[in-house]
Amino acid sequence: MQTKTKVFVGVTAAFLLVIAGEFAYIHHKNNEEVPVTKSTAGEPSVDPDDNVFLKKMYPSTLKDERELIGKTIWVSAAAQLDYYQYANHKADYAHPVTTLPGAEPLIVTGVFEQVPPKTGRPVMRISAGQRHVLLSFTLPHSSDPKAEYAVPVGNFDNGSYTFLTDNIFFYDDPHKLYDFWGPAMWAHIDKHEPAIGMTENEAMMSLGQVMVPHGDKIGERTVTYDNNGKPITLDFRHGKAISITHDAQ
Repeated sequence: MQTKTKVFVGVTAAFLLVIAGEFAYIHHKNNEEVPVTKSTAGEPSVDPDDNVFLKKMYPSTLKDERELIGKTIWVSAAAQLDYYQYANHKADYAHPVTTLPGAEPLIVTGVFEQVPPKTGRPVMRISAGQRHVLLSFTLPHSSDPKAEYAVPVGNFDNGSYTFLTDNIFFYDDPHKLYDFWGPAMWAHIDKHEPAIGMTENEAMMSLGQVMVPHGDKIGERTVTYDNNGKPITLDFRHGKAISITHDAQ
């Protein structure tokens, strides 16, 4: 049996595809303008997700990153980031809590550096470098909104910093950015559950971006989402989910 490879999909790539249209003007041979009806036959339809403006900070220093302290940010890299208990300015790498779900709000309380362990479970998405850069934060929607946690968001290596916060967080509430998804669909996403009628982007926000696609054409294929070790398969046709299967583990 061929081994399937999980695909980690960056949300930036999923939501930043821009399709540009071209406008043509046709003139009469004697330069008199003639009304022209634009034909849309054969033109690709534009996904409204692609037109959403996603703010970027382009941090390059710790000072830049510390501008997030006190602010609320939201997870875009759904189910790709382990987070940890935080105490005494350290993350407990030995005991990850779980992964951060899509659209989850975080209130940033601090920015700090820590050398990650050389053994044990690897940290997804964030290269170790010489030391990690981490955010400490609270989860306002959790059962204990005062508890603090930590998540790596970059590293220091070879004399320079690399930060991935632009790629793994929204700086604006995705419920407002994608308000056209509608309150009913957002209710499913906030519960991190699948729903008939979901698009692939909505399913990734709900179930996470660790997935195995069975086919190349988005919206016309079957996709299995790891869903934090509880696989769920959605069958998409004409851009929408038409069936849901909770896979046996």
